Amino acid sequence: MAKEKEAQELAAKKEAEEKAAAEKLVKEKEAQELAAKKKKAEEEAQQKNERFAGYELIEVDGGDVSGYREANIVVDIGYGDREYWAFTNEHGQLERVVAAEIIVQDDSSEPVLSSGRYYSDEAKVPGVESDILDEGHVIADSLGGVSNAYNITPQESTLNRHGDQAYMEDSIRDAGGATNFEAIITYPDTETQIPSSYQYSYTIKGNQVVDAFDNANPDEINASLGLTDSEPDASFSAATNSEPAESAPADTGGDVSSVDTNGNGQVTIKEAKAAGFSMPIMSDHWLYPYMRDNDHDGMVGE
Repeated sequence: MAKEKEAQELAAKKEAEEKAAAEKLVKEKEAQELAAKKKKAEEEAQQKNERFAGYELIEVDGGDVSGYREANIVVDIGYGDREYWAFTNEHGQLERVVAAEIIVQDDSSEPVLSSGRYYSDEAKVPGVESDILDEGHVIADSLGGVSNAYNITPQESTLNRHGDQAYMEDSIRDAGGATNFEAIITYPDTETQIPSSYQYSYTIKGNQVVDAFDNANPDEINASLGLTDSEPDASFSAATNSEPAESAPADTGGDVSSVDTNGNGQVTIKEAKAAGFSMPIMSDHWLYPYMRDNDHDGMVGE
């Protein structure tokens, strides 16, 4: 009996020691995890401080329709947990928007209205009262952007709905998102809130894209450049009348690098005409996937 009792005591002691060792390991692991979280939070805070140096970080409701912006402010304009940072300059103009990752809208898990928007209206930034200017999102609802004044600029309606702005949004949405997003917004003077031009840079599917365009009607711009005519204009006559750069029939494909002169992976109407192709380029043409069909009618350069 004594030996059995002694064995039980030894077993209990061993079990207690093992339990204490296990508890110690758990506590050490928890302490390590806590320290790692604290370090990460400190690093993120330091990065934010460096990134936001010279700007005051404030919170603005995503559905605030006031068109007023404060100067030298940074605001998170991402819906939900998204972090999309908008910056104003000393004149209260929205000059820059950055996002490490663009996360597209998910209407199955987010409270999206039947219109496809998060909010029923957009901020009334001075200028949007014009008949030809929209309340244009820098980052669209479909890409997770809110509707306050730190994400809205007065934007030419055709550009916003069917032009380069719409094309950029479609490209990111169709790709399922983007990374390294940056928008640079330029103004003609320090008084207006109506931009003169935009430049967007972002990465989709490993490809870096840069889109730069004026805040103007793209149809009028193309017409002024002679890019909407059925025949090439005088500026391209010499190139058009010479031998084409190995233009291939629509069903055989061809070397896009011989047409894409700036090597950005996209072919403009100007580049296509210069290479000897006549307009319009139809959806069954091998060049079509490399071109922008802004009105999605299956032809470019009509």
